[in-house]
Amino acid sequence: QVYLVESGGGLVQAGGSLRLSCAASGRTDRSYGMGWFRQAPGKEREFVAAISWKGGSTYYADSVKGRFTISRDNAKNTVYLQMNSLKPEDTAAYYCAATIRTMSIVSYEYNIWGQGTQVTVSS
Repeated sequence: QVYLVESGGGLVQAGGSLRLSCAASGRTDRSYGMGWFRQAPGKEREFVAAISWKGGSTYYADSVKGRFTISRDNAKNTVYLQMNSLKPEDTAAYYCAATIRTMSIVSYEYNIWGQGTQVTVSS
């Protein structure tokens, strides 16, 4: 089993930046595609970004394209989400997830989830 723990969330003003980290532990010898999702109060969980096992492929939701960057350091078993030019509408709980697929943008293809980290962007 693989366990995921997110960190790096917090309160930031609009236009600011945050970097989220997702550290994996346990059976990390298997190849996983990784993704970030977010869920705002009263809304459904939505896809944010995904990255393939070796990091060669990435995909972003239109709402974050050009502002967020997903990356991974497999030697450290860690995935990152660099968030720049943050907007109040980015406020949500952010979750990282792992899939046995090379990469996916749909939540049901991810079977391992972290506990989430809160990001709040003030206007």
